[in-house]
Amino acid sequence: MAQRKPGKLREAVKQRANAKNTASNPATPAPSSQAKPPTVANTATPIDRITAAEGFKVELLYSVPAEIQGSWVNLCTDNKGRLLVSDQFGGLYRITPPPAGQEIKPSDVEVVPANIRAVNGMVWAFDALYVGVNDYERKIPSGLYRVTDSDGDDQLDKVELLREIEARGDHGVHAVVPTPDGEALYLITGNNAKAPELAESSQVPQIWGEDHLLPSMPDGRGHNRGVLAPGGIVYRVSPDGKTFEAYASGFRNIFDASVNREGELFTYDADMEYDFNTPWYRPTRICHVTSGAEFGWRNGAGKRMPFYADNLPGILDIGPGSPTGTTFGYGAKFPAKYQNAFYALDWSWGKLYAVHIEPSGSSYTATKEEFVTGAPLPITDAIIHPQDGAMYFTIGGRRVQSGLYRVTYVGNESTELVEPKVVKSKARETRHMLESFHGKQNPKAIETAWPYLADDDRFIRFAARTAIEHQPLDSWADKALSESDPAKQVVALLALARVAGVDPMHRTDKDPEVDTAMRGKLLNAAIAIDPSGLDSFDQLTLQRAIQIILTRFGRPDQAMVDKLIARLDPQFPAESPEMNWLLCETLAWLQSPTVAAKAMALIAAAPTQEEQMQYARSIRMLTAGWTPELREAYFEWFLKAANYKGGASFDKFIEFIRNDAVASLTDAEKESMAELLARKPVKKSALENLGEVFKGRTPKEWTLEELSEAARTGLKNRDFANGRKMFAASGCFACHRFGDQGGMTGPDLTSAGGRYSPHDLLDQVVNPSKVINDQFSSIKVLTEDGVVHTGVVVNLNGDSITINTDLTDPNKRVNVNRNEIEELVVSDVSAMPVGLFNPMTKEEILDLIAYLISGGDSNHAFFN
Repeated sequence: MAQRKPGKLREAVKQRANAKNTASNPATPAPSSQAKPPTVANTATPIDRITAAEGFKVELLYSVPAEIQGSWVNLCTDNKGRLLVSDQFGGLYRITPPPAGQEIKPSDVEVVPANIRAVNGMVWAFDALYVGVNDYERKIPSGLYRVTDSDGDDQLDKVELLREIEARGDHGVHAVVPTPDGEALYLITGNNAKAPELAESSQVPQIWGEDHLLPSMPDGRGHNRGVLAPGGIVYRVSPDGKTFEAYASGFRNIFDASVNREGELFTYDADMEYDFNTPWYRPTRICHVTSGAEFGWRNGAGKRMPFYADNLPGILDIGPGSPTGTTFGYGAKFPAKYQNAFYALDWSWGKLYAVHIEPSGSSYTATKEEFVTGAPLPITDAIIHPQDGAMYFTIGGRRVQSGLYRVTYVGNESTELVEPKVVKSKARETRHMLESFHGKQNPKAIETAWPYLADDDRFIRFAARTAIEHQPLDSWADKALSESDPAKQVVALLALARVAGVDPMHRTDKDPEVDTAMRGKLLNAAIAIDPSGLDSFDQLTLQRAIQIILTRFGRPDQAMVDKLIARLDPQFPAESPEMNWLLCETLAWLQSPTVAAKAMALIAAAPTQEEQMQYARSIRMLTAGWTPELREAYFEWFLKAANYKGGASFDKFIEFIRNDAVASLTDAEKESMAELLARKPVKKSALENLGEVFKGRTPKEWTLEELSEAARTGLKNRDFANGRKMFAASGCFACHRFGDQGGMTGPDLTSAGGRYSPHDLLDQVVNPSKVINDQFSSIKVLTEDGVVHTGVVVNLNGDSITINTDLTDPNKRVNVNRNEIEELVVSDVSAMPVGLFNPMTKEEILDLIAYLISGGDSNHAFFN
């Protein structure tokens, strides 16, 4: 939103923002009635625009002179406890941390003489500084370097390129992290770093595949078009750089990673913001990175979903953002829970999250809290200093104004160092035992791993399958085909299809011809499995295995196609959207004569644009089973979908689906529907488009008191399906995520029932500006020419700040030059509209609140 200078409103908003920051940041002095409004200058973000967790103090130690020292993106300490920092497009600098209360002077910043630049990751290990260079200006090769002191004068001056890695853009070579065994390094790379020649001992089986049964759609804006698996890789590298193993793959753009006390690796992976509100959108997320892991990044619309059995899920969805540094709080002079926290940094939204990780089986679960936030705060890296126990972090990157900060605890809780304790876990030990077979052939591997193919722990099951995939095919293929336990067999068939088949997108002249005999054996074995004897995840695994068989071995003869349709058709539609996702794709690819009618019924019933879009995408090349009425309903849906909102590529994806659908029509169908095909959509706002169910109603202005009273006794036996319908009809999905669907410009409400009582939830909607989540607070930017822009900062580049001015539409953005900003303050008005309940009946509101509290689970403890 843009408007002219607002007069007295500016001062009121400023005073509220100052009071809020004073309460949460003890370092901020009380506001003075004579205080001058904060201005934006060529200095790092001042601390009066930074909020920290209760009891913590933030100091701005140094505003980096951009014209001399660039924009800083990385931090580490050397062997003497001095800070080393890197300029994204320049060299390295060394700083001795100042005492408490003192700032850094320009003369305190030493230039490191090493002839190195564009360092995007660094660590002191093996008596040297190891750095990851990502120089997309191509002045030096990108890759892994070692920097040492050649003559003992305490100056790093010798530079060795250990391994060059071809990279482009800023999704290239990033962090360097010591492995927990002390014998090697992890090298962290994004999806534009091309994999070098890999050692045969790589933990990831090198059987890359896109594995799209239906043709995938490239990104609508061309991003990474043509870039194939494996995506971003975590490498395990020997200290001399000679042994390069792929330890885990399938990331989008990981910038850093950290190891916990149990020796487990964690990272923070990026989303693809162009995909907002599509069915394949995946938020930024915390990943537990295990040996041989695959996290499913593929270009465009091809990303593998968390429920796919051939990849692993994250342990915590964060939301939209741009992940940068990570670190554990070990050694910090912080309260115990913050010493044990995993810190994850988000550059674009200016968030430093404290992620609290708890063991769960062989993996972990996690929750997050906002530890440090600012607007803008393009945070790049953070470390815990081993000597003073403070956290240091940098802001910068992409040539934005850079700065160095320190975080200390000044509250009343004990900061006594937590005694390091390794929490043993039998499940984790089992996974490690299975991982010992990764990257090598061992005659004991099949016998050892096979029983764990049906383990309830998904990470153990994945480790067992990976161990088997590393073994000679002829030692286990027959065992997979003849396995009598269906829960084990579905995983074994998935493995066999991956190893024995070749994805067509990765096929080379050296690959053998398609083994049609093996295809027949695999499909007959899959058809013979009775899905009613499987649990829900095993059923998904079976359907995914069938997809990969068909993808890697090609279309079978018509007799086999008919068998598959006869087996799968009665299962569709299923109870879960995930099963419907897979069944609709497979049956459409098989050209089932019933799938058109079933899919169109699902589109009509689905309350969210994501579900509708997925079914529409699945049937876009279907030619069987259509009637004129079904065809018309399908193309009428495109007129409606033209008003749906999403990321920058959203409209192009809708266009791609429609283009394929038109191409599948016969000439006669095109002629008969010429008027419909030529019709242009009527444009509506997001709320108008989603709120059609309320047309003709007289709104009622509900009060918190009457709704809260109704909720005290009226939440039992609610209609969750209608609650979900209300969530969609009132436009909530446009901004909020719930489960795997919805927008990301408002708080994720999946776990709202664990954070709010029914009264609190009602209060949040009736009074949206009463308490505003810091992560989603709007800012007001006053420019020198008197224009005010209101919205959320979503990106920065050099001196440009990008503000999303309408949270229901991720594409409503404005760019503001920071040098032309007179004032920047936090808005006291929520972006969520007032009166969302007003078109609803009381029963509909109670259904909605029950649905939110339940997390979509009718067996939630609240209702039992």
